[in-house]
Amino acid sequence: MNPALETLLLPFSSEGGIPVPGRCLFLGAEAHPLLQGWQNLTAVQPHKPLADAWRRAGFTAPVERAEGRWPVVLLLPGKSRDEILASFALARDHLEPGGTLVAAVPNTLGASRFEKEFARATGSVHSIQKNKSRVFSATDDGTWNEALFAEWRTLGEPRPVPGTSHTTRAGIFSHGEIDAGSQFLVAHLPADLRGKVADLGAGWGYLSAEALRLAPGIQRIHLFESDSRALACARTNLAEWGDRPVFSWHDVTTGIPGHYDVILTNPPFHSGRDTDVDLGRAFVTSAARALGRTGRLYLVANRQLPYEAVLKAEGLGYERLAEDKTYKVILARKP
Repeated sequence: MNPALETLLLPFSSEGGIPVPGRCLFLGAEAHPLLQGWQNLTAVQPHKPLADAWRRAGFTAPVERAEGRWPVVLLLPGKSRDEILASFALARDHLEPGGTLVAAVPNTLGASRFEKEFARATGSVHSIQKNKSRVFSATDDGTWNEALFAEWRTLGEPRPVPGTSHTTRAGIFSHGEIDAGSQFLVAHLPADLRGKVADLGAGWGYLSAEALRLAPGIQRIHLFESDSRALACARTNLAEWGDRPVFSWHDVTTGIPGHYDVILTNPPFHSGRDTDVDLGRAFVTSAARALGRTGRLYLVANRQLPYEAVLKAEGLGYERLAEDKTYKVILARKP
């Protein structure tokens, strides 16, 4: 279980002294048994695997965007500086006058630093350190620094990707720049891509946009992405292509529906800050099983990642189309 989640709930124990609220908003919601008895709990969780786990635990499905204000707002923020500060502002926007905001950050992400930032905006802060994380809370007494919250709010707004017409947001993968691996894959895609295409782990839409620009034979390109915020950016970034892009908030590791003439993917291999090669393997397995009989799979990966073994186990033939000191591009097909 996420240690920061365990720590987040400490203020509602005898150690913290805050009573369980009658109404609560949980931003970045993750399931925990202690929440089972809470009433009127509204969750926001943009990551599909965590949203699915929340539902499986028996809670009401997360909402995409919260509306209104709550007497208590719980927050498990993201991982980047701008995302965390912007989430403080978002939580503040959903807090009732006199309400309490409770946030938890792992030490590895700079919990002490973010507590100090939080204190700059709220003044008095109550803090507990445990599980290599820190939870800090403050109650709105009418004296909070609204100018600082306004400054943080701008950090969550759309931002341009240099050298492109695209936009991203803080916290999504490769926000504010084009991922180098995806660029390497695009540089080695042929112009004869056609038919029904899938982009697995589509992010803010770079691979799909470039494939559509390169290959007029693409009839539909299905973008599968687990982060709903990235998918929202992709919808904006691919708006010029009309109904040819199809957008799915989906956990690719569970498989993907249908079969495709072409599959493109730059598989993720990190969970948080930890390397998770099994995550990338699951992407490659899903891609292999969704490939049409005469389909082609194009994937890019760091050279040391062992995805060829997955392709072989799934019965695909493969070849390296290109490689440099960091990346490899693999073309795989069914025999």
